[in-house]
Formats: sequence, C-alpha cells, structure tokens
Amino acid sequence: MKINETQRLGAINPYRNKSDVRAAQTNSTQKRDNLQISSEAMEMLQSQNVEGTKSPERQRQLDELKDQVSTGTYEVEAGKLAEKLLPYLYRNKN
Repeated sequence: MKINETQRLGAINPYRNKSDVRAAQTNSTQKRDNLQISSEAMEMLQSQNVEGTKSPERQRQLDELKDQVSTGTYEVEAGKLAEKLLPYLYRNKN
C-alpha cells in the first residue's frame, strides 16, 4: 500500500485548529489585575507613616514586641484579649 501526501495529516485533525484559535483569542483578550489607591487613602497612609516614625516610644515598644515574638517569650494575656473581643462579639451577635 502506498501513502501519498503525508503532509496533509495536519488537515485531518480539526480539533487542533480550534484549540489554536481559542488560544489566540484567550491571549489577546486576557486582562490584568489593576490596583488603584485614591488620593485620600494615600494621604492617610503617608500621615500614618509620618506619625509612627516620630514617636521613639512607639518604635521601642514595637522592637520589644518583635524581640519577644522572635524568641518565643511573648505571652498573650487572656483577660485583656477577652475585654477587647467581647464588645465585638456582642455587636455581631444580633
């Protein structure tokens, strides 16, 4: 048996052509995520950063907390945690 025109095998697979078209369409219409921060939000962030860096006491407290967490000596006081959580839980219960 003799087989002629072996290059025509690509024409036999119609699914390949459809998948190529779909891939081309997907690539051309693919959207990217976009983040936009309003000018008011930027002002808030900048003012927060400025206030946080001016206080050496706050920076000292943050450094102490970081050290305690990294060494594993930081302990959460259950009573203080409960005092802060109770109003939130009561407000969201209803």
